[in-house]
Amino acid sequence: MSTQVHPVDQILPAPRLLPLALQHVLVMYAGAVAVPLIIGRALQLPPEAVAFLISADLFACGLATLVQCLGWPGVGIRLPVMMGVTFASVGPMLAMAAAPEVGLLGIYGAVIAAGIFGILVAPLISRLLPLFPAVVTGTIILVIGISLMRVGVNWAGGGLPMLTKVVDGVPTSVPNPAYGQLQGLGIALFVLLVILALIRWGQGFVANVAVLLGIVAGAVLAGLLGMMHLDKVAAAPWFGLILPFHFGLPEFHLVPIITMCIVMIVVMIESLGMFLALGTMTERPVDQAALSRGLRADGVGTLLGGIFNTFPYTSFSQNVGLVGVTGIRSRWVTIVGGLIMLALGLLPKMAALVEAVPQVVLGGAGLVMFGMVAATGVRILATVDFAANRFNLFIVALAVGFGMIPLVAPNFFKQLPHALHPLLESGILLAALVAVLLNAFFNGIGSLAGARAEASAAAAASEHV
Repeated sequence: MSTQVHPVDQILPAPRLLPLALQHVLVMYAGAVAVPLIIGRALQLPPEAVAFLISADLFACGLATLVQCLGWPGVGIRLPVMMGVTFASVGPMLAMAAAPEVGLLGIYGAVIAAGIFGILVAPLISRLLPLFPAVVTGTIILVIGISLMRVGVNWAGGGLPMLTKVVDGVPTSVPNPAYGQLQGLGIALFVLLVILALIRWGQGFVANVAVLLGIVAGAVLAGLLGMMHLDKVAAAPWFGLILPFHFGLPEFHLVPIITMCIVMIVVMIESLGMFLALGTMTERPVDQAALSRGLRADGVGTLLGGIFNTFPYTSFSQNVGLVGVTGIRSRWVTIVGGLIMLALGLLPKMAALVEAVPQVVLGGAGLVMFGMVAATGVRILATVDFAANRFNLFIVALAVGFGMIPLVAPNFFKQLPHALHPLLESGILLAALVAVLLNAFFNGIGSLAGARAEASAAAAASEHV
């Protein structure tokens, strides 16, 4: 009987484990702090309160990641997943922030209720596995990668082209003056070239941490050019304790709770796609039980988020791309990444140091990583029979087309009821819904056993990057 440990469960030596984990943290950090920054400013909180929101978010990121990767009976996918605040919740929470009767405590009440809701419905969502054959899974993962490319391109450009500022208590979009500057684009290109060179000519561990080394090289260059500033690092305290209900006891309002539960369903369907992608990348296909554990961990992470003064959590797709780039499948890398996030939440000075890395530095790395997610979707689609079943072409074509709507035409659904916006503003969710419905229409719904067999076949056909 073989006792060989699966690569997902291998514990790497500390000299390799720590840099690989730090690489995951750097990749997700900008996205992790963006949501508390937006919500804190929308609520017009004082700077010290916004700083606490960011620290609390990092702390809860670490907790949620440990829940997902370490797991306990019935909870946790136990794959290399990093957890972060979902951007799907930003729009609804900004609306709640604008309502005087809801405010921050009402948001936390809705987040806690959504976490409990997620824990309860996770087994139901996991039963959707037969709806996700290779033609559907590959299409969703392709759209995830394409959607993420917008994030990588904006990082390379210096952030978002439009920034949200609060003017007279109202969130207002203003142009970003730093967007697209030649100096920033040059740094992003430099990081990209360093990563490609290390992947091409680096050996062993150096190639595995090519993204981290590229980010470090880019940060050094940005510092020499005066684009990386350490003033906030010097001003930040060394230690800050994160206590539950820091701002007061949560308040529960029916409409915000229903809205956040809808967001939770969106998050869980997106997570289902991420888990299927990771299962293929790591050659550990996920079955219904594993999906249920992973989705339940999303609910537990969101519940912890509401308790520890932050927001709903999901698996970060940025880090899925990093698994594809490095070929390192050990979940212990992200477990250590979770511990680093915990430490950053408790050590504001260290968090400020990581936050000081300019987004243009991350941009060069993002183009590599997010493209790898799309490439994984293409690789899965390569296992699909398009010659004998021409319907599969229509499934992919229309699902990708619908998935692009929020990217190329953000106001496309503007005239539809506002309550539907959380469902319509996610290109990933739109692609998933269209792919599932068209596959059921053209090909029917397969059995659970058939879905497991197809997932195993797709994983067997996959190659290491």
